[in-house]
Amino acid sequence: MPGFDLDAFVRNTLAEDLGEGGDITSAAVIPADARFDGVMDSRDSIVVAGLPIAEAFFRALDPDVGIERLVEDGARVRPGTSLMRLIGRARAMLTAERSALNTVQHLSGIATMTRGYVDAISGTGAILLDTRKTIPGLRVLEKYATRMGGAQNHRMRLDDAAMIKDNHIAVAGSVGEAVRRALSAGIAEVIVEVDRLAQIEPALDAGATRLLLDNMDAPTLARAVAQVAGRVPTEASGGVRLDTIRAIAETGVTYISVGRLTQSAPAADIGLDFATA
Repeated sequence: MPGFDLDAFVRNTLAEDLGEGGDITSAAVIPADARFDGVMDSRDSIVVAGLPIAEAFFRALDPDVGIERLVEDGARVRPGTSLMRLIGRARAMLTAERSALNTVQHLSGIATMTRGYVDAISGTGAILLDTRKTIPGLRVLEKYATRMGGAQNHRMRLDDAAMIKDNHIAVAGSVGEAVRRALSAGIAEVIVEVDRLAQIEPALDAGATRLLLDNMDAPTLARAVAQVAGRVPTEASGGVRLDTIRAIAETGVTYISVGRLTQSAPAADIGLDFATA
């Protein structure tokens, strides 16, 4: 996960959970020298994501914890599959448990939903993309999870490429003018959102390097792809659902971007069960 400060994420997440007084329940109930075995397992059929991050939470509180990863991120598993085995100080594991599980549940939920969309367009040649519709502060993790589910990452940040959308066009005055300004600023990749066929030629004539075909139904997408005729990659976006993505992919678009992968994925049901060592 390039650019992601795992140590800082773990430190800040634990600090949020521990507060000023720490884990008062474990401190009061669990003897300081108590040790436990623990097994993290899935209660759902999922695509796993986030185990290395969960491991970092446990190691932050018990550097000597013994951890055996039983599957790797990106694996599809059935209900009841054991994901990770831990042996260490009971207080530390119980204190780190919630932060570790929250992360794996959230990221595995994203990876699982993503895999469903990838499977739905299998064989069409279309490539699934995520978006920047992520929870602030979690973008790198959430986009990592979509990769574990089989998608490719779209822009990570605003400086990765120019994406000219309707409001940019409205302020600039026209599609062509907006594209020309981006190119004159030295931007190599210029993606242009078009929501009607009449905008395609002006965008291409001005030098757009990719067209984002926004909120078009499948017949209109097919006409747009035919009009572009391979001159630049095309991307379908807007309102894509699991029950519509196959028809969208079959129009011949290069990419399909889906915001709900990171906006709407339910958390996976994953637990951590302990037994006295």
